[in-house]
Amino acid sequence: MEAKYIKINKMAETKQKLPKWFNGSLYKTGESVKNPFSGEVYELNNVELSMYDFLMGCSMLFERSSNRVNDQMIDDYQKGIRWFRQNNPEAYMALLD
Repeated sequence: MEAKYIKINKMAETKQKLPKWFNGSLYKTGESVKNPFSGEVYELNNVELSMYDFLMGCSMLFERSSNRVNDQMIDDYQKGIRWFRQNNPEAYMALLD
């Protein structure tokens, strides 16, 4: 059986802060996140992982409970996407685009 090698991309080196509007959980540590479609793996720091999980939670809610979605949730999701794109464009392209 052949081993499958996955390139692990490192997190952004900048010191990031979550925006004031963010009301999700701030994790103490980061971890690796894998794109389920491409298999590409990125190591996210605690701030990036917090935002990533917020965005994934929003996506699930939008898909499964569209009747519970309001304009503020959509606005926060769009702001989160912009934040991620600005703070770690490589991870954004690999994991969210």
